Amino acid sequence: MDSDIGLEVLLQLDNEIFPMENGYWTKIEAKAVASNEHIPHGIKYSLTLHNPSNIRVLGYDNAHGIKPKKKKYGAKRLAWDHKHKRKIVEPYEFENAGQLLEDFWTDVDKILLEK
Repeated sequence: MDSDIGLEVLLQLDNEIFPMENGYWTKIEAKAVASNEHIPHGIKYSLTLHNPSNIRVLGYDNAHGIKPKKKKYGAKRLAWDHKHKRKIVEPYEFENAGQLLEDFWTDVDKILLEK
């Protein structure tokens, strides 16, 4: 997906909720913002999958910074783009909006297939 088209699609999906199988549902929030050191790509986003009890089981967002796992001699860098999978939070390498959507829906499919 071309990055400009992906960005247009992501921004058009802002505040969309999609019912999924077995009572699961997804919500997409995306807004264009001024680029800054934490959001260099200029997109504030949250893509989430919730179970039938309304508990988030997957989320991609950049709402807050996270510290990556400690490395013995590595520099500490605060990552803003990240992924929540159940209770695990890990950095997410944001390439472009189209790739974000593809990665999110791939993970949604994997989780739904587990159920």
